[in-house]
Parts: sequence; C-alpha cells; structure tokens
Amino acid sequence: MSTLKAVDVANYIYVKYLREHHAKIDEMKMHKLLYFTQRESLIQTDTFMFDEVFYGWKYGPVLKEVRNLYKCNAFAENFDKVIASEQKKIIDAVYKQYSNKNSWSLSNLTHNEYSWKQSRKGLSEYDNGDVAIDSNDIRKDALLQKMQRMLNSSTEK
Repeated sequence: MSTLKAVDVANYIYVKYLREHHAKIDEMKMHKLLYFTQRESLIQTDTFMFDEVFYGWKYGPVLKEVRNLYKCNAFAENFDKVIASEQKKIIDAVYKQYSNKNSWSLSNLTHNEYSWKQSRKGLSEYDNGDVAIDSNDIRKDALLQKMQRMLNSSTEK
C-alpha cells in the first residue's frame, strides 16, 4: 500500500464532505478525521496512511500542512488523485463513523488518546503547545483501540 500525503487525504475528505453536506468541513473536524484515519490505518494495516507529523495543540492533534490549506483556502473542490481501494475503504469508514459528530465532541475524543496526552505533558489545558506527537504513541493508541474492539466483540457474543 503506497503512502499518501496528508493533504491528499484531507482533499478527499474535503470534497466528500462538500458533496454530501453542501458545506465546507470545518478545520477542527478535518484534523480529527485525519487523526482517526491515521489510527485506523494502523489498526487495519499496521502502516501509516501518511508520513506527516501531528502536533499536540490545545484542541487535539493538528497537521500543519492541512492547517496551511485552511489558512490559504487552498483545497481543491474537485479531487481526482487516485487513492488505493484499501486506503479509500479506511478513510470512508472513519468518515462514516465521525463526520456527523460535532467538532467539539471529536476534540474531546482525541483528548482521551494517549498520544495527544503525551504531547501535552507539562502544558496546562490553556497552553497552545506545539510538540510533535510521537508516531509510536499513535501506534499505542491503535493497539489500545484494537484491543478495546476485541474486548467489546467478545462480550457481545
């Protein structure tokens, strides 16, 4: 599976949201969907979907490359990059699960992630922060989520 750029995944989500909701996806929601997509890629394939680094900002994980797209209003409203079907399946599953949720509730969900908490060590809840999130910590989040799903599925039987 080839690695995409985070901006490619963001553009895919942006266009999908625009088509479905006839509105632009807000920046906070976009960053959270990208974080959950990265985590889900690790759960399902044990590989990162993209290489860019998240930063532990006050309201959750942020990708600076995507932040710049918002600042410059540089999203493509027609996205034609080919995304592998396995990657698209992961992005679409995350999108389906989280895109209708309120941005603040998604922010709260990311505040429960080990990786975000680690990047915020020594900062108050009011500090903006600009510490890179360790990719190994995102792997831990993926493993924890995977174990939680296995536990949930075994108790449902």
